[in-house]
Amino acid sequence: MAQQRRVQLSTQRPTSTVCVLGTELSLDVCGSAPKGAASFHAQGTPGVRLWVVHEAQSVKLPSSVCRWPLAPGPELLLAMDGLSKDVGDEKVRISYFREASAVPVGRALLYLTCVEVSLDADVGRSGAIGRTLLDKTSWTWGPEGHGAVLLVNCDRDDPGAESPDNQDSAVRSYDGPDTAQNPPVVLLFPHGGKGWRCPCPADSVAPAEYRHVLGGPKLAFSVRPGRHQHESVFYVEGLAFPDVGFGGLVSFHATLLESPDKGLLETPIFTDTVVFRVAPWIMTPNTQQPLEVFVCSVDGNEGFVAAVGALAEQARCPLTVCPPPQNRQDRWIQDELEFGYVQAPHKTFPVVFDSPRDRGLKDFPVRSILGPDFGYVARQAPEGASSLDSFGNLEVSPPVTVQGKEYPLGRILIGSSFPRLGGRRMAKAVRDFLVAQKVQAPVELFSDWLQVGHVDEFLSFVPAPDRKGFRLLLASPSACYQLLREKQEEGFGEAAMFQGLEKVPKPTINEILANEGLRRFNNYAQVHLSVHPSVHPSLCPSIPPDIIDIPQLFVLTGSRADALFPDMVNMLVLGRHLGIPKPFGPAVGGRCCLEQRVRELLEPLGLSCTFIDDFFSYHVLAGDVHCGTNVRRKPFAFKWWHVVP
Repeated sequence: MAQQRRVQLSTQRPTSTVCVLGTELSLDVCGSAPKGAASFHAQGTPGVRLWVVHEAQSVKLPSSVCRWPLAPGPELLLAMDGLSKDVGDEKVRISYFREASAVPVGRALLYLTCVEVSLDADVGRSGAIGRTLLDKTSWTWGPEGHGAVLLVNCDRDDPGAESPDNQDSAVRSYDGPDTAQNPPVVLLFPHGGKGWRCPCPADSVAPAEYRHVLGGPKLAFSVRPGRHQHESVFYVEGLAFPDVGFGGLVSFHATLLESPDKGLLETPIFTDTVVFRVAPWIMTPNTQQPLEVFVCSVDGNEGFVAAVGALAEQARCPLTVCPPPQNRQDRWIQDELEFGYVQAPHKTFPVVFDSPRDRGLKDFPVRSILGPDFGYVARQAPEGASSLDSFGNLEVSPPVTVQGKEYPLGRILIGSSFPRLGGRRMAKAVRDFLVAQKVQAPVELFSDWLQVGHVDEFLSFVPAPDRKGFRLLLASPSACYQLLREKQEEGFGEAAMFQGLEKVPKPTINEILANEGLRRFNNYAQVHLSVHPSVHPSLCPSIPPDIIDIPQLFVLTGSRADALFPDMVNMLVLGRHLGIPKPFGPAVGGRCCLEQRVRELLEPLGLSCTFIDDFFSYHVLAGDVHCGTNVRRKPFAFKWWHVVP
């Protein structure tokens, strides 16, 4: 519905006003009528459309009725179809008459100037700015939704800066592609903003700097276009991701002000509004194409780095090795950071999420990853970081449908003490941030029974050519005991674990199966592992064959569990190429029976299994291959704004 404004007329002197294209003016014909007047006649120049609303009927002028009675209070409306070429180039004349008189008792003259005021943004999400019939004042989700998208300018375009661009006080010309244009004109912003600021090009000849004109303490900015200036271009820079206290929606208002007589306040006569949503941070699952592999070079892990490099070469994926000066002997690169991305219709770029753990690798994300078109975000743990705040405890599933509800970008999985009261839990600041992104609804899984407590210790996802396009791999003591019993029955009970490893106890299959304490503890572990698909169907959305049980045993360390042998689900997934911790299981027929069983389970899916020796470089330090690597992956083809949260 067009905005409508009431205009006071005068028979003492001509009145001038502005009519905004696409709006209506209501003329107060009764209030300006001379004493004794009983009717009126209205006439406009060709650029003005007039109609009278009388006794609930609307009549377009001119009409067969020449004069309209002033009682019982008719309404005279006008609109204009074209922009004025000069000030006051259109007009309306109102003539007032007494009863049975042909001579006007008075006249009111209104001079009109038609202007256009519009905030234009990419409301249709096409990647281009343009005029639209869509409702700019709302933002809706889904394939049929609409609303502009705003990127957080969290990369670092200035190589000399120490922090992301959204944390500095200047906006430079090379920030332009990271922001959203919304021309043509902004006159008044009556509300303060959180999470954004609005720069426009500086007046200087060299446009290296943009002026910060709105956002923070700057609540309003006046634009006074010249005679030949038809629009003003502004750039909107996102400063913060959705989080507690900021739902991600940002409203901008452009208000046209009319200057009355000298000494009086300006009057708002028209407001246009556009609503943006700040783009969320999005994680990528193992099933997405790998783009870059990361690993740390530390004392004693040369063989591991070489093996990861060879696997990356097979997958045709670039390898980045973080050297000792940057990692300070911290090898757990999975725990320090998580790669994701942000996306708008006009631009997509990766964003690294820095965990609160802050050990030797704490400076690596800012110093070595943050850069042009590579963003950075972090959350701290004011209550103190625990092991569950490391990002080995942060995973995401492939796209799933659960009880009819679609999650086309998957669901975030984090380990927790849930459903047990007390215990360790991921920092509230991190959980709140993940929930606020809306598009990958997080699920908490019980992981506090594990010594390290990470979800990547008991689950992983691998691509598959059929059904849902993936398989969920779950660590399974039951599957391991079943395999060992099979080998015992085949006569291999004296085959021992950990052959070739020095100073490591080498229990046989018979000894493992006879260890009642170990069996009872793994029965306890199996209860916790079996509950995940039943309690959280997001992990297993369809039928049991979507889950593959990977043989694994756990041992009690203190009051929690550690993997007895290298944890095979803690793997590196590079497309069809899997880097799996070498388990050093009992040799049967010259082959490790654990490796052989995993091959039998995964290779029919077209997956290539490479077993990497991480025993002394990672496993004995309470981690395995996945813990010691990280992968940046290709963003989803699915657009996040098509999600229906």
